[in-house]
This record gives sequence, structure tokens and C-alpha cells, in this order.
Amino acid sequence: MAKGRQLIGQGKYLEASEILNKLVFAQPRNQPAKDLLASAYEQLGYQKESPTLRNIFLQGAFELRNGLPPGVPPNSGGPDTVRAMSTEQWLDFLGISIDPRRADGLRFTINLVTPDNGEKFLIEMSNATLTNIKGQQAAKPDLTITLNRAELNQVMMGAATFDGLVQTGKAKFEGDRKPFDQIRCLLVAFAPNFEILPGTAAKPPVHSNKAFEVPDLLPPDSAGD
Repeated sequence: MAKGRQLIGQGKYLEASEILNKLVFAQPRNQPAKDLLASAYEQLGYQKESPTLRNIFLQGAFELRNGLPPGVPPNSGGPDTVRAMSTEQWLDFLGISIDPRRADGLRFTINLVTPDNGEKFLIEMSNATLTNIKGQQAAKPDLTITLNRAELNQVMMGAATFDGLVQTGKAKFEGDRKPFDQIRCLLVAFAPNFEILPGTAAKPPVHSNKAFEVPDLLPPDSAGD
């Protein structure tokens, strides 16, 4: 704390933030330390020409002093946003949503085909990582999934499920569906209202999303389905 005040007094705000940041992470309920770090962040924010960097520092300073703003996070999109996402972007989203600890040791390949827009993807699980290659297909995949991109939009919004589409004949699974079930069990739902710094947010209510949906594109009344 004393060194942090000294550095701030000397205008060495970045150096001050380096040591005060570690203190705040070690003691998330130490409000005097959080106030001091907020002062350093505030000055760093004022000095940044980039709006993005400025907003990051000022948001951190705000949370340190006032806590995370309460309320439901804004809905960032809807059906139009989902339709604007490429299939590749959605598959990348699934990739970053995989829990690598639970995926350790799994290996499989899936071919995804969307006939209405002529797209094909090779999806591979290896080294605890889910990757995809557009325009490629595995010669001997463990599973091939075929459905129109229009139907995939409904899955991405949480308005439909793959199983429901298979039952109505709008999607087709060929091969071993075990890899599909494994992916569904490996997905981790992200909440957009995360805290920038520790100790600034109350514990959020826990709810589960439908597998494969894009959480922050959901209508407000479907988040708990």
C-alpha cells in the first residue's frame, strides 16, 4: 500500500498498478487497496488515446469503487444476429466453450453438412481441442450430421434441439452419435456479466443453457430452459 501510494505520487501509475493488482487479487475484500488501484487505473485511462483501452481502465476503476453494476445484462442480439453469424464462427464458439479437462483423451471426427447453403465442415476433437475446417470432409468420420443452415439457426438460438430436428426429419445423423453426446457434455456456458476484477460481483444465479446455443443471443425468457 505504501509503495503504491509512493508510485502514484510520482506519476508511475503503471508500476503502481502492477503491485496493487496483485494485492487486490490476494485480498479481494481489501477496499482501501481497491480504491488505491482504482486511482491508478483512472489515471491510466485518462492517458490512453484508444477508446477501448480507456474504457477498460475506467470500467476497472468503477468496479473497484462501486462493485459490478447490478441487473440483468443486456441482450446483445436476436435472430438477425444469429443468421449473420457464419457456421464457422458458431463452430469456433463451440471450440472455446469446451472444457479441456473433461475433453482430455477424446478423439473423433464429425462431418457437418448444410445442404441449403452448400457448406461442409470437418470437425475434429484431439488434444482436448475442438477444431473445424471449412470445405473439408473426413473420409471415414465417426459421425456425419446433415441439416439445413436455416434449422441450425434455431439450434443456435435455443429454439430447437438437434434431437428434436432428427425426430421431425429435419436433421440426419449417420454413424456413431457418441461424439455428438460427448461434445454436448463438454460445453461450458459463459455469462456476459462477469467481473473485471475480483470481489466486485455478487454470486450470479446458476442456470443451465441448452447445449449448442449462443448464450448471450438468447431471448430473456429462455435462459433457464
